[in-house]
Amino acid sequence: MEKNLNTHGTVLAFATYKPKAGHEIALLELVKKHLPILRELELATDRSNYIAKSSDGTIIEVFEWASQDATKAAHLHPAITDIWEKMTMIADFVPMTTLQEGQHPFPGFEIINSK
Repeated sequence: MEKNLNTHGTVLAFATYKPKAGHEIALLELVKKHLPILRELELATDRSNYIAKSSDGTIIEVFEWASQDATKAAHLHPAITDIWEKMTMIADFVPMTTLQEGQHPFPGFEIINSK
């Protein structure tokens, strides 16, 4: 269990991707590549992350940005924008409030992967 990690200035992210029909596996593969690249570029922390799934199949990626500036820098880096562009072809980026679980005060999701 992680202890005493400084979180000053970091940002917890909940990204929600609803796969288009027939693209669930391809989307999951892109999501699994996403965070390692962010970490390599020092835009995300090494704190444990989660990849989960809602009841409607939406993939939820939970990770920690290194800073608010890192979120902005990611929009300028070709390696990240390439992944995001590929994601937009096979998924919709949806608000958590559109998920059935998001309508409840303590939503729970099936964990697919954590590191």
